[in-house]
Amino acid sequence: MHIYKDTLSSFPRIASIAWPIILSNITVPLLGLVDTAVVGHLEDSRYLAGVTLGATLFSFLYWGFGFLRMGTTGLTSQAMGREQDSAVRHLLGQSLLMASVIGLLLIILGDPLIALGLRLLDGSDSATQLAESYAAIRLLSAPAVLANYAILGWFLGQQNSRVTLALLLVNNGVNIVLDLVFVVGLDMTSDGVAWASVIADYSACGLGLWLCRHRLLRLGGHFEKARLLRLSAYAELFSVNANLFVRTLGLLFAQAFFTAQGAAQGDTVLAANAVLLQFIMLTSYALDGFANAAEALTGHAIGRKRMDEFTTAVRGAAFCSVVTAGLASLAFAFGGNSLVALLTGLPEVRATAADYLPWMVAMPLIAVWSYLLDGVFIGATAIREMRNSIFIGLIVYLPLWWLTQDFGNHGLWLSFMAFTAVRSSVLIGYYLHYRHSRWSSNAALT
Repeated sequence: MHIYKDTLSSFPRIASIAWPIILSNITVPLLGLVDTAVVGHLEDSRYLAGVTLGATLFSFLYWGFGFLRMGTTGLTSQAMGREQDSAVRHLLGQSLLMASVIGLLLIILGDPLIALGLRLLDGSDSATQLAESYAAIRLLSAPAVLANYAILGWFLGQQNSRVTLALLLVNNGVNIVLDLVFVVGLDMTSDGVAWASVIADYSACGLGLWLCRHRLLRLGGHFEKARLLRLSAYAELFSVNANLFVRTLGLLFAQAFFTAQGAAQGDTVLAANAVLLQFIMLTSYALDGFANAAEALTGHAIGRKRMDEFTTAVRGAAFCSVVTAGLASLAFAFGGNSLVALLTGLPEVRATAADYLPWMVAMPLIAVWSYLLDGVFIGATAIREMRNSIFIGLIVYLPLWWLTQDFGNHGLWLSFMAFTAVRSSVLIGYYLHYRHSRWSSNAALT
């Protein structure tokens, strides 16, 4: 009975961390809708195509550096658990310096990166030309975007997720207002949307740095120049982030491969898959919140060497995640066709999406474990295991796709589902093993 009481007692803390993240995630599509609406009302559709190509490029590019958020969260939460305020300070400083260096390198290497990315996206000549101009402007915000990742990770590691909501509201708010000012008021086109994004990114970064300053004034310890400038002091951060980077590249490849193989089956299948992927995105809004809560709480517990708290946090986050996944599956089973109708008015796309809707009913129940355990493993800084789960999944994904090509898009969805299931299974296996070894109560006492 005490297990259930402990699990229930963790719900308020999990909810307090999760709800700002869930709300932040829900606001993300709003900016995309405004960008689309503003540019979509210009006289030429190539402006919308250019912004779409450029925005897609930066979604992939910046997501690749998401390790700056995840790695900072895990290490910060553990330092907080150990009550090492100086370590918490230095993790912020080191992460911000890494973000600045990477951001400046991206700007310096911008031309070849943009050219390669747009070639892979393979848009029309006119759209690609506009996307190049858009991307050259957007790239100026790289240091701010990556610094925001580090700031978000640092605050989340301290179980303060409200900063996530504050920064995203400022970023999206400024972006939307400037979209209207530049495009509607000043008659700018796709470049106006790009400048709006750059100014919004730096506005959010400014707020984030101001919040960091206030937090540092209340935090103990002090900065040491050597720990910020000595390369060897970054060893742990480099190790964690390098594995997260490789893991993210593998995940990006899996998703890009899925999109490419769907596109090879025609525009209707590509569009139907894009609609169905929005179902996964909707589910991820909530599951990410609980996974982020697990990051902060499990890392803190490991820092304190309190495996009872670790177990309670995992159970609480697991319960919330599984209930959410179950509700999502039920919603897709009984309301999936209605949701598809909201997302597209094209009859052929609706009919095609309906054929593959059963995959969406099953997906949340399979994917929930990878979301949850990614959070647990980030908090525990067990990043090699996360990396391994992706590449073991790819070993199953690609051959299974090759063997099931005769089944068309069903074969593609089966392969992607298998990739997700294998990834979840590998993480579950690691978790069960470590619960009896490095994460056991006996291990915490040694």
